[in-house]
Amino acid sequence: MDEGARWYRAFHVLFYACLTVPALTGREDRTLTWAVAAAMGLYYWLFVVRGKDRFERLHPMAWHLAVLIALMALLIVLDPAYETLIFGMLPLPYLLLPGRWAYGGAAALVTTAFTASGGLAEITRDPSRAASLLGGIALAVLMGWFANFLVKAGERNRELGVLEERTRLAGEIHDTLAQGFSGVITQLEAAEQAGDDLAAVRERIAGAKRLARESLAEARRSVHQLRPEPLRRERLDLALAGVARRWSAESGIRARMAVSGPPRPLAPEVEVVLLRAAQEGLANVARHARAASVALTLTYMDGEVTLDVLDDGTGFDGAGFDGAGFDGTRFDDPGREGGYGLAVMRERAARVGGAVTVESARGEGTALCVSIPCA
Repeated sequence: MDEGARWYRAFHVLFYACLTVPALTGREDRTLTWAVAAAMGLYYWLFVVRGKDRFERLHPMAWHLAVLIALMALLIVLDPAYETLIFGMLPLPYLLLPGRWAYGGAAALVTTAFTASGGLAEITRDPSRAASLLGGIALAVLMGWFANFLVKAGERNRELGVLEERTRLAGEIHDTLAQGFSGVITQLEAAEQAGDDLAAVRERIAGAKRLARESLAEARRSVHQLRPEPLRRERLDLALAGVARRWSAESGIRARMAVSGPPRPLAPEVEVVLLRAAQEGLANVARHARAASVALTLTYMDGEVTLDVLDDGTGFDGAGFDGAGFDGTRFDDPGREGGYGLAVMRERAARVGGAVTVESARGEGTALCVSIPCA
């Protein structure tokens, strides 16, 4: 049962409780009162409890609310103990009527109950009683406004949660399936170029199959929000060394991994950010840099951990670089996979309080740095 259904059930229970309790007290001759109360309970069941799919439609729900208000007024006239029924009726205008009509329904409800209990007649003798009526209307309207505010806030939070989950899945798909398919294509292209060298063809095809299996496994883990497989087996620095080693074997580009400072445990989400950043950085080197070698350096400092990915490739013109990333150059082009990958990298780093910077010059390679504060 979802949260909305639980609230509806709570409102229905409140209504029937307020309708039933006064029948246990009050005047001795209560046959007519009981008959009206039973009719009201049946009407409520038929057109409110069973009419949930028509909530917030002005027609016919306004008519149903009017009938229930009239029955409430009759019960109050027959037995003043039913004045408490208004507490069970207060949610109804906001359940049944759309938008601002609900506030009008709440005002009509309070005014009718006040009139049926003799309050309107008392105003002529005691004008201060008007303040009670206006206060009751104001309270009913304020309660409805606050309830609507909470409902809208909940809806915004749910929408934000859905958007964050979509963003997470998009990033994970990019880091698993997209990069995996790129590696598979690279291996198959190498197999085509191998010509009659059957041993080389078999080796490349085996590499493509291994990449496909690994990417599928990582995609499944990402859907279930599990830690990447390398981090489940080894600590971060060893996992990064393994990533670099496998990437070098697949791309044919030399890769070195170095660690500065004594390794220490980091928060799981920080380790995932750094691992994914390394994978994305290496993938971009393979796709764009035309590099002969790449160096990864993981640095542990007192209040920060950084990952640097430095290649000796062609680089790019850094004139448009703003100090926080690319601006219209190789990686920031939204029409290219690298641009989306860097955006995902930045979003991930920002979620853990970190930042991504890139420095490059044409003919001098590119340096990618991910820095994350940590205790």
